[in-house]
Amino acid sequence: MTDPDRLSRFLKTKLQDAGRQYEEARKAFTEARVSAETDLPTENGKARIVCRRYAERRAVRLDSDSRPACFEAGHPDCEGCVEDIHEGCIETW
Repeated sequence: MTDPDRLSRFLKTKLQDAGRQYEEARKAFTEARVSAETDLPTENGKARIVCRRYAERRAVRLDSDSRPACFEAGHPDCEGCVEDIHEGCIETW
């Protein structure tokens, strides 16, 4: 095997390792941010809540105003869900 092949394989391996470490750090940061902002249990960076509208467990991303991705403005259950998140009394799993 020639030196350029070894170097290429070495660099590829190191870049893949760096990519994996970056992804792990990014996921940990996202989960910590969601947890710190809302004090909710998380799963893969998503808040684990029980949807008031459909009475089902959901893992959802929260926007900057702590609204779930499934939030529909004007719907009473959705509005109540956001109020519960802000008050810290939302049902979780």
